[in-house]
Amino acid sequence: MTTLTVTAKGQITLKRDLLQHIGIQQGQKVEVVKLPDGELRIKAKQQIQPISNVFGLLKDKTSGKVVSLEDMNQAVAAGWAGEK
Repeated sequence: MTTLTVTAKGQITLKRDLLQHIGIQQGQKVEVVKLPDGELRIKAKQQIQPISNVFGLLKDKTSGKVVSLEDMNQAVAAGWAGEK
């Protein structure tokens, strides 16, 4: 179990190993859910990627050829996952 200290401003800092455990990266937001008995649940907030992230991913930039449906599906999945 990890013990954290509350500052005078009522803030706590999660240690790096805890952030890594729940998959949080710098600048990312977290969701906190109040549970019964004074418990909290903290999890990484799902990042919704803007649709514009997938534009241009379907074009084969090297040859200008039309890409296959499988390639399109992979490009769309990568765009939504933020893997541009």
